[in-house]
Amino acid sequence: MAFDEKLNDRIRESLEHIAEVEEKYMFGGSCYMVNGKMCIGVVKDEMMCRIDHDIYEKTLEKPGCREMIFTGKPMKGYVFVSKEGMKTKKQFDYWINLCLEFNAIAKASKKKLKNSKK
Repeated sequence: MAFDEKLNDRIRESLEHIAEVEEKYMFGGSCYMVNGKMCIGVVKDEMMCRIDHDIYEKTLEKPGCREMIFTGKPMKGYVFVSKEGMKTKKQFDYWINLCLEFNAIAKASKKKLKNSKK
């Protein structure tokens, strides 16, 4: 399944200043791990954002933002943002910053924690 390479390049460029970034391919797109935690990515032609649960409902009111539904259920704390929601650099940067802000307080997955105890 193809995904928007230009959007992926924009995200990659916006994360260049961060030391602990790893690009992985999953969900038929790309995902950026920041400090070992899922942060942001591209699925088809949309940005996938991991955000704070506390602002999830409010964020869904933003233009171009919708729930990330995976296996038939919404994944609270994850949203998709269409091109409508990131037309300008200011809008694009808003989503990048929102993801990075949450990443700073997010916990690593249990799998990651288990592997780090070796």
